Amino acid sequence: MSRCFFRLPAVGVLLAGLFNLANAQPAADAQHPLVVNQRSRVAAMEYEAWFGPKGVTFQNSAARPWLQSADMSALGGGYDSADPAVIKQHVEWLEWLGMDAVIADLTNDVSCIFNSEWFVKKYLENVGSCPILRSDYQSIRDNTGNLYPAWSKLGTRLKIIPLLGGIDANELYLDVDGKTAFEKEVEYFGELIKKFPELSVIYEGKPLMLVFVGAAQDPSVGDNPLWHQFREFLLMHPEVADKYTFRQIAGYLDSQPYLWKDPSQAAGPREVAAEYGFWSWVDRLKTSCSNPSCPYYPSYNRRGDRVENFTASIATAGQSGWGCPDPATKPYCEDDALRWDNEDQYRTFESFMTYARALDPLFLIIHQFNEFVMPDEGFDANTDDDIEPANLWDATALGPVREQIRLYHHGKCEIEHGSAGGDQARYRNPCAAETQ
Repeated sequence: MSRCFFRLPAVGVLLAGLFNLANAQPAADAQHPLVVNQRSRVAAMEYEAWFGPKGVTFQNSAARPWLQSADMSALGGGYDSADPAVIKQHVEWLEWLGMDAVIADLTNDVSCIFNSEWFVKKYLENVGSCPILRSDYQSIRDNTGNLYPAWSKLGTRLKIIPLLGGIDANELYLDVDGKTAFEKEVEYFGELIKKFPELSVIYEGKPLMLVFVGAAQDPSVGDNPLWHQFREFLLMHPEVADKYTFRQIAGYLDSQPYLWKDPSQAAGPREVAAEYGFWSWVDRLKTSCSNPSCPYYPSYNRRGDRVENFTASIATAGQSGWGCPDPATKPYCEDDALRWDNEDQYRTFESFMTYARALDPLFLIIHQFNEFVMPDEGFDANTDDDIEPANLWDATALGPVREQIRLYHHGKCEIEHGSAGGDQARYRNPCAAETQ
């Protein structure tokens, strides 16, 4: 196993000086699963164990993480997600932030990972990057699975919520063994949950699993969209569905009014219609721009008397991405919501969390800890929504995230409606004064 080394100054020393890690709150319960009820508040961080010499590298990332592993030096630096020192440091950071769980992302190329060579040749030979990167994808699977024994050994109170793939129709095709890749992924995490039950989140009496269904959703069940096919699969396979609680999670619900409970709503967070019930993976938030498609408000879904899910981000892109029209001359779109606003204030995240405190969700998702890739996640510090300490923003995100998670755990704050920003509500935060 590779050895992890740190750029000077040492990570532990610097963070102890900045945030006093020694005074972090004690572990809640490392011996038992987290059982969620209607009084719970669960903060879950999107997390990826994708990185390593046989996985994803940092060569194309705008930011470079502080943590470094020796076996990544030949690939331009970064860390190996299987490195015990990296795993330990990540656990310490996530615990210090006040997180209850991580959402472990294993959503891409699921059939390529779990199905046979016969299946790959029959269905995937000319699809995407499989079979060229098949071994790399399987290394990412192994890194993700390795979190269970590694975290159990560390005795962390953190829990793991698997995020399964649900974006490729071939995940529901039968392999030579008579099973689908989706079913095999469920079984893969099911075995880990069985072996390490203390790391699971129990919701509605069963371990929780999330299924990522992408961004654009066809709302018509009559068209048999893919998200509906996955639901039908579970209905027809009670031997799978009865063991776990499944929820589907999708991106950019803010831009899909046909999924809202009230498509004509002009302002405020968008409630997803109960018949869809999607959890939000990432939403846009920008209430002050003249773009015709603005303003953007994040979404949520309700289950019973509580909001079930709400997702907050450090930064979000506009409808056209970040650069408008040419990143070289105008790097940001008017409807971008940036990491910083007039110094290091993390205004976008603060705005998200103001809504979160008012909605008081059972599950608050923070997007995200460590994706470190280019696509639509930005090209500089202001447009990257990663939180893990990196060269472009150092450890500046950790403090604001910790404080906002503390307020969320404290409970629902009051809302005071005002005229600022037109129909935008102003919030005051009595929790801050009560808990000092």
